[in-house]
Amino acid sequence: MRDYDKFYIDGSWVAPAKADTCDVINPANEQVAGTISLGSSEDVDRAVAAARRAFDSWSQTTVEERGEVMDAIIAEYARRSDELATAVTEEMGAPTKLAQTAQVALGHAHLATAREAMKTYAFSEQRGTTLIAHEPIGVCAFITPWNWPLNQITCKVAPALATGCTMVLKPSEVAPFSAYIFAEILDKAGVPAGVFNLVNGDGAGVGAALSAHPGVDMVSFTGSTRAGIEVARAAAPTVKRVHQELGGKSPNILLDDDTLPKAVKIGVASVMQNSGQSCNAPTRMLVPKSRMDEALEIAKGAAEKTTVGDPSSDVKIGPVVSEAQFSKIQSLIQTGIDEGATLVAGGTGRPEGLDTGFYVKPTIFGNVTNDMDIARQEIFGPVLVIIGYDDVDQAVEIGNDTDYGLAAYVSGADLDEVRKVASRLRAGQVNINSAALDFSAPFGGYKQSGNGREWGDKAFADFLETKAVIGYAGS
Repeated sequence: MRDYDKFYIDGSWVAPAKADTCDVINPANEQVAGTISLGSSEDVDRAVAAARRAFDSWSQTTVEERGEVMDAIIAEYARRSDELATAVTEEMGAPTKLAQTAQVALGHAHLATAREAMKTYAFSEQRGTTLIAHEPIGVCAFITPWNWPLNQITCKVAPALATGCTMVLKPSEVAPFSAYIFAEILDKAGVPAGVFNLVNGDGAGVGAALSAHPGVDMVSFTGSTRAGIEVARAAAPTVKRVHQELGGKSPNILLDDDTLPKAVKIGVASVMQNSGQSCNAPTRMLVPKSRMDEALEIAKGAAEKTTVGDPSSDVKIGPVVSEAQFSKIQSLIQTGIDEGATLVAGGTGRPEGLDTGFYVKPTIFGNVTNDMDIARQEIFGPVLVIIGYDDVDQAVEIGNDTDYGLAAYVSGADLDEVRKVASRLRAGQVNINSAALDFSAPFGGYKQSGNGREWGDKAFADFLETKAVIGYAGS
């Protein structure tokens, strides 16, 4: 049982201003895995004040000085990687292998990528007699989700540290264990007092206070579009920068050629990873109508081979994160059935033999139309919808017919044709032919999927202000 009753503020572990706790439930067995303290506006005030004091000195450090701190963080993160993986499995149900090779590994990759980008990033440039300086924005508030906890923490913290910002982190109260260990890592690595602060809490008690706080210069939020709107609304009176990575309903266009069978299998696996709890998952698969039956048969086989169970065992997917999430997914699966979509695999209820834990059947719907709720709502579970198209123009039209624009996917044998389709899709990141992740590629969305970008050197710009020093060169 984990008991995390303190917050990390100004370089020390301190008691919260008020005694209020929250149980953290292990989604694999529905048992209490630990407790955390829930913060309040008083705790936020203390953390922001510490970050404000630390900004005066941290913002003036050299790239080399910040690089040494980053090196120490990366080394300590690697040393504690097994502990981090265990925490992620306990808090949100990721299978052990996924926790080690993806959940924890992504966090390490973001730290390492930011560290490398620091070496060549142009923090200033001279244009004629004017100096264009890119300076840290100030105190940043980070509100992060439970689905990829270390990924989302590090892709905010890494560029903030690299650019000279200070910060207050509020991780998800649903999955807070790995964030607590992450704070211990930064403390051990020698991050100066006040540069990084952690306050646990919920959206109403801490998230809203951070978003509205006049001492915060930027709020970066990852989560649902609905919650993102509330963050922006709370931030508006202080005109702080609002950086958001929100929902998605990403299209996956499979072109009509010999690559389709393999692309269907890859598409199913991509949706099922992390129990479908990824904002950029390719949850709308678009296939030629003439090949719908073929695609459904392949998808059914792939779904039925997706093993579900105890995350400590050798399974592909574990539970979804919580009872609330389980119930939402069950409701939307039933909605798909009621809408008349073809249930190809899975369905409502838990998988056979799994009576305890928030386990969801890998589910495939076929013959879906893009006006159905299951094609428009972000289900955030192991549920794939397959939509037919007549020609490529219609596929692009359907792909773009969504409120979201976080990611898109295209597969096909003719690379020129695939590139043309990719160029027409309104999404912040388009993946061609299942290419491997590129951690230096910017990540973020169009439309209601947010604003701003994370990952690599492109993330730095969102943490910097631009100052023009006219006459810098002298007469």
